[in-house]
Amino acid sequence: MGQLMIEISNAELSVMQVLWQRQPLSANEVVAALGNAKDWHEKTVKTLLNRLVSKGALGFDKDGRAYSYYPLIAQHDYQLEQSRSFVERLFAGRVAPLVAGFASQNKLNADDVQQLKQLIADWEQEQNND
Repeated sequence: MGQLMIEISNAELSVMQVLWQRQPLSANEVVAALGNAKDWHEKTVKTLLNRLVSKGALGFDKDGRAYSYYPLIAQHDYQLEQSRSFVERLFAGRVAPLVAGFASQNKLNADDVQQLKQLIADWEQEQNND
């Protein structure tokens, strides 16, 4: 779990999301993928890639002068750790106040409610099997 505690900035997260979708990618391919959503200079993206490599979030293969980057952290694992950390910091580890806040602001749609019901049903089934 220690590897997942890597601090990733919002800008770095944009780069990670590109590489979670497709990998491995060269720096130029990452620049092109971000080009539609971000107005970042190529040098900025390369700086972000280097930071992520230094932090241990990305790995790379070198072929001559070309580098191919790939994530060392799975997206699901990162999301899970960040979610846990968020709930711990803001809600003292309790999920119910978070969900209640979304519900009171009408931010849950019918699909969200159905997924939550299914998660609870699955959890209850697991508890009964233990």
